[in-house]
Amino acid sequence: MHSNRDNEDVVVIGGGIAGLTAATFIARSGKSVRLFEQSRALGGRAQTKEQGGFYLNIGPHALYRGGRGMEVLRELGIEPRGSVPSVSGAFAVKNGAKHTFPAGALSLLMTSLFGLSAKLEAARLLASVAKIDGNRVMNVTVREWLDQNVSHVEVKDLMLAAFRLATYTNAPDLMSAGAALEQLKKAQDKSVLYLDSGWQTLVEALRNVATRSGVKVETGMRVEAVTRDTTGAISGVRLAEGIEVKASTVVVASSPSMLAELVEGFEQTSLARWATEAIPVRAACLDLALSKLPVPKATFALGIDRPHYLSVHSAAARLAPEGSALIHAAKYLAPDHNDSSESVEQELEGLLDLVQPGWRDVVVYRRFLPDMIVINALPLASLGGTRGRPGPQVVDVPGLFVAGDWVGEEGLLVDASLASARRAARLIAAHRTLGVAATA
Repeated sequence: MHSNRDNEDVVVIGGGIAGLTAATFIARSGKSVRLFEQSRALGGRAQTKEQGGFYLNIGPHALYRGGRGMEVLRELGIEPRGSVPSVSGAFAVKNGAKHTFPAGALSLLMTSLFGLSAKLEAARLLASVAKIDGNRVMNVTVREWLDQNVSHVEVKDLMLAAFRLATYTNAPDLMSAGAALEQLKKAQDKSVLYLDSGWQTLVEALRNVATRSGVKVETGMRVEAVTRDTTGAISGVRLAEGIEVKASTVVVASSPSMLAELVEGFEQTSLARWATEAIPVRAACLDLALSKLPVPKATFALGIDRPHYLSVHSAAARLAPEGSALIHAAKYLAPDHNDSSESVEQELEGLLDLVQPGWRDVVVYRRFLPDMIVINALPLASLGGTRGRPGPQVVDVPGLFVAGDWVGEEGLLVDASLASARRAARLIAAHRTLGVAATA
């Protein structure tokens, strides 16, 4: 049990990928760091459930090979192991029918998804995406951008599906086109990795580098409040039973709502309005372990007229026993969706019936997650996309920093988590150096 005399240079709240990353970089800069995670297990949404030789992530996870996250992981000495999913065996689903997925020039010519003039427009558009500067259209919504740049309705539908796939987001009337385009460019450029043995491997690797760097990691420890002194600066954290840990710097690596709940006097801070207006990105996920894959060549399907996704992750990564299969199906949920979880589950079962008929006879394990948070805050065009997100330093609360998928200008999803964690650590290291210089 800790006493009230416990002092740390920095306390990190949250043992997900952002928290572990921030803690490691801060410890490497020479500071004492203690990390508190309220659940018994580290990793947050990056946890993996092992079930009879199957490795189930919490819904479909993919690591962008061209994203900032890979760079940060390598800086920590972590090399994720996995494989790039193949584009062969991919379908586009429209009006309840399968079409060849237009992943390249040949499949675009062959697909029955649309006619010749639409194919030509799609080809031109997909070829031009790499040259578009997303930073110039951060304030434009996805819908506005498509209306300005695409004439065929069928091509708009294809692009909407591609944006959903790259960003996990189904909010074209709200989402920044710049944020969506930058993410689509990463997908086109170097694709993604599905990780062998699931994302828990990343969590374990991050835990190992954190503890080796001197971070004191404590699970099952709930922080009740981030405390402030009479000047408004951070003074530490309060745990259960009134136990206080003194620290002049605290990093909250969690959601905006958790930040609002923990920080004393939060409603008076610059982030208060931002946190209350944040719109989480959500998905419904059906995760399936099958004893065999009924249709071995059908490994991917994307809904064009409905926000659906299906991928046989075990076709690329080692996630299932030999001869078995692990499938993730998902529906990207609109911010205002009000479908019942039963109807959404039936939609995803219908998608599986179309792509993998006979799947019901070979189920080893299934899990349905009706309402999963994918990103803590949608990058809104009205706030300038990723450029409008708050930075890691909360300027009007000295000593308070944040990290996560809703922080900083760089990337989406885990790329944003890793980039903001590294940035927070660098600011903390620089801030302390400046403070020492000022008092010298």
